[in-house]
Formats: sequence, C-alpha cells, structure tokens
Amino acid sequence: MAKILLAEDDESMRRFLTAALEKAGHNVVSFGQGDEALEALRGFRFDLLLTDIVMPVMDGIELARQAAQIDPDMRIMFITGFAAVALNPANAAPARAKVLSKPFHLKDLVNEVDRMMAA
Repeated sequence: MAKILLAEDDESMRRFLTAALEKAGHNVVSFGQGDEALEALRGFRFDLLLTDIVMPVMDGIELARQAAQIDPDMRIMFITGFAAVALNPANAAPARAKVLSKPFHLKDLVNEVDRMMAA
C-alpha cells in the first residue's frame, strides 16, 4: 500500500488517523508540526502527504507547497475544518491537492486515500 506522511497537530486525531490508515494496510509516519514533517520529506520518499491546514510553526498549505517542490509526484490531501482556506486560489496550494473536510468518518478517509493511490 502507500507510504503516508501525516501532519496533524491534534494528538488524538493523529493517533486515530494513523490507526485507521495502518489498519487499511498503509505505512504511516506522523508528526505534530509541519516543520517536522518537512524534515522527514527531505530525507525519505512518501506516496502521500496528508496534512491539516492549521498547525503551529508551519501551516499545512506551506508544508504542501514545499512538499510539491521536493517531490512533484507525491499526492497531497488536506484534512481540515477550513476547506475554504485550502480552496482559496490566493493561498497557492498545490493545484492537484485534494481536500477532505472535518468532521469525516475514518472510513471516508481510507476510501479517499485508496482512490488517490489508485489514480
């Protein structure tokens, strides 16, 4: 399955997402801050960046921008309660990024990840 980099500052949400994705057969590496996730991107290859938008130090949009420069083939998905922020063209989020709005069911997340990886 996919090697996923997860950036989510809410620890309980990060644990739930990691558990659901690993149960579905994916390999997940997770961080609580965007800058920490960016460091992992510089050293390892991932199939998918799954990131919250609102995080301390570095937000998910900036993380996604830099991630797309490091690996243009990596897929990107935002998980957020602020979908309008991700979709605002002024933010210059990567054009191919998907947005999954919170709240969502873990099954929906797994299904969307599987669809992205199959595309």
